[in-house]
Amino acid sequence: MDKVIRYGISIDKELQQQFDGYIHNKGYSNRSEAIRDLIREKIISEEHRDLQSQARGSISLVYDHHVPELSSKLTDIQHNFQGSIISSMHVHLDHHNCMEVIVVKGSIKELEQLSNALSIIKGVKTGKLTLIY
Repeated sequence: MDKVIRYGISIDKELQQQFDGYIHNKGYSNRSEAIRDLIREKIISEEHRDLQSQARGSISLVYDHHVPELSSKLTDIQHNFQGSIISSMHVHLDHHNCMEVIVVKGSIKELEQLSNALSIIKGVKTGKLTLIY
């Protein structure tokens, strides 16, 4: 069994309260478990940052569908990256906003390029690439 090491940290009170809410919502029984999981997640994510590594994931976009030619621009970009796109889903959120979720695979570099190209178009409110290794 690995040796357990104890140490203390200093943290802003508001951040600590937010973290305690996170712990409660996730169902952790204590702060140590949550901190260990967050550290592991960060280390794994950094280990896989080789831009040539292959990954799978999704790109989530929220955009205003009333912006002229936005849908056409999004489609054109996706066609330029068709080898990386597995599937996509379009959802109408309300009168003005749509969400698109694009399931992707390929090199991290290529997926980041695709995500960035989609996210910077005028009318896109949020864009997020989530990778799974």
